[in-house]
Amino acid sequence: MKLERFELERIQSEWEHVVKYNLSESGVEPMRVIELLGNQSQRSLLDNKLGYPQTNGSIALRQLISQQYAGATADNITVTNGGAEANFVATWRCIQEYKERNELIIQLPNYMQIWGIGKAFGARVKPFWLRNNGSAWVPDIEELKNSISKKTCLVAICNPNNPTGAIMGLDQLKAIAEIAEDVGAWVLSDEVYQGAELDGKTTPSMFDFYDKVLVTNSLSKAYGLPGLRVGWIASPSKDVIFDLWAHTDYTSIAPSMLSDTLAIVALKQKNRERIIKRTRTILRNNWSVVEHWLRNNGELFECIAPKGGAICLAKYSREIDSVELVYRLIREKSVLLAPGDHFLMPQHIRIGYGHNEQHLVKGLESVVELLIPTSV
Repeated sequence: MKLERFELERIQSEWEHVVKYNLSESGVEPMRVIELLGNQSQRSLLDNKLGYPQTNGSIALRQLISQQYAGATADNITVTNGGAEANFVATWRCIQEYKERNELIIQLPNYMQIWGIGKAFGARVKPFWLRNNGSAWVPDIEELKNSISKKTCLVAICNPNNPTGAIMGLDQLKAIAEIAEDVGAWVLSDEVYQGAELDGKTTPSMFDFYDKVLVTNSLSKAYGLPGLRVGWIASPSKDVIFDLWAHTDYTSIAPSMLSDTLAIVALKQKNRERIIKRTRTILRNNWSVVEHWLRNNGELFECIAPKGGAICLAKYSREIDSVELVYRLIREKSVLLAPGDHFLMPQHIRIGYGHNEQHLVKGLESVVELLIPTSV
């Protein structure tokens, strides 16, 4: 097993706490503990014993998570350390369980974790693309039909999508489910941005359309709680969830006790509604800033407006490699963006717009300051 370096995670880890303007972050402004707790007594949190929680997540937490999936119970959920562990163990299980099926198909552009894991485990990894039709990013369903086979163990999607902010609707999800079902493949649906929709309409879950689905999610993006490192996998198959719990015995073993406790607070109905409202308000306000900036710099950028998530993918007109551009922005302007090449999208940059508005404005101004002189 040989892992390729995860370039996006490496550049963010090295620079996000160094630069003045971090526009690479893909979530919203993180909540403070006091903001999360609201009127709830802090005493109950301070009284927690710092032992091990139940390793697949407490029953109370898994019950709250299960309420997001029709017909699910706590036994349809296993809790992980962030969405990253959820994606890792889900991909690992599928590749190892179905050794006669050595193909993995992943929707691109995408967060490249599953792409890298699949290759490391020896799978043949193939793309099916979201296509830019000029007004929307649309999944190429025909490409998926042509790529899938009886050797495909897994079709991986991200909805809402990272890095484009596109959202697939009911018809597209049903089509993907039917194509996977025709060959008996599993679907891994990364839904970490569900709840971060700009129009306020919750993205449908693949959980509702297919029995052989593994839905991954976390509190990191739509909830603004990345520091809790709480993620989960949901599936209609309780047996598969039980098996995935066994996989996490070999990775992180368990979430932290405080993370489990605070996740319960976050997912109680009134708090969850409050948090999602906060997220959508931040995104609507900040997208208007980015939209105005893009409009004023139309000679430099093309961008399809995102429908969900705290990110957008912009194509730029200058003849410069996206990684080189990002390193120049780091060195010359103390700004961090995500290079399009880290999503297999050259001549693009991913802009995170979920944080402080003034910070966002100044960071975007600095990007233009660097790019405009290249045309002189």
